[in-house]
Parts: sequence; structure tokens; C-alpha cells
Amino acid sequence: MTTTGRRVLLAAGAAAGATALVGCTSSGGEGPRRPGAAEREAERVARAEAALRARSVAVARGLLERYDAVLAAHPALAPRLTPLRRSVAAHVGALGEGGTGESAGAVEPAAASASSVPSASASARPTAAPSPAPVPVAADPGTALRELAAAERAASDRHTDALLAAPPEYARLLASVAASGAVHVHLLTEGARA
Repeated sequence: MTTTGRRVLLAAGAAAGATALVGCTSSGGEGPRRPGAAEREAERVARAEAALRARSVAVARGLLERYDAVLAAHPALAPRLTPLRRSVAAHVGALGEGGTGESAGAVEPAAASASSVPSASASARPTAAPSPAPVPVAADPGTALRELAAAERAASDRHTDALLAAPPEYARLLASVAASGAVHVHLLTEGARA
């Protein structure tokens, strides 16, 4: 065999090998690749975490709506409730992983004026669980505060219950939010007597 013949043969073999390699790598286009067990488990865990986050945000948004309703019904309570409401709005943003930060930005107008409180709750409503009716508020400010404290306690309990299913980083956040809620309960009840 001549040198030229060998070169032609080697070039033909290299081209055939390249074609075979391209065929192997492009055969994935024939149909979708089935995910492995690890990928399916990772997807399941991600869906469960997303559902947990959605539930946690819904709890925090519900509490935020209650604060807005109490502030709208009893504007004289604004100096006392505005810092607590601001904290709850921050919880909504933190628990929601970015997409819910818009309601945290609505805190400042609500703090400045009780008349803007309904618009803040309206901006929080589109991604929250739909509420059948406006949040009822007692006519007596003391009763309204006790009801708000009960709502804080219930939200704190729900965040605490969610700790068991949460991944470590999110569990720490939930624990912090639940502890903050417990402090809010104290400020709304015992703190009023001091």
C-alpha cells in the first residue's frame, strides 16, 4: 500500500468515526431522556419545598392582611402596630424567595398613612390565597388587639409545624419567623399592660 493510499484510508476511517460519534451524541433527539432516580427525587424535593414556601407565604400574607384590616379600622393603633406590621411584611418577602418582595416594599406607605393600608393589602392579595371576605375586625380596639395576637399565635404555630418538613436553611428562617411571632404576641398582649 502506498503512502497516499494509507492517507486516504486513514482519512476515510477518521470521517467514519466522527460520523459515528455525532450519531451517538445526537441520538438524544429521538425522544426525551428518562430522568434517573436521583433526578426524580431532586424534583420531588424541589416541588415539596416550593409547596412549603407557598403555604408559609400564604400564612404570613394572611397575617399581614389582618394587620392592614386592624389598622384601617383603628387608625389610632398605628404607632403601636406599624413596627409589627413592617416586620410581618418583611417575613412575607423573606419566606417567599424574592417573588413576594413587592408587599414588603408597600410597608412604608402603609406606615405613613392609615388611608393607604387597603392598597397595601390589595397589592399583596394577587399571589395570596383568595380570601372570601374582608377580614372582620372588632369595633373595640382592645378586642381587635387580642384577636390580632391570636392570629399572630396561630401563624407562629403554623410556621413551627412546618419546620419538620423544611430543608435546613428554610427551617432556620421559619424558626426565626415563628420566634418573631411569639414576641409580637407578647407585645400585643402583655406589652399593653406595662
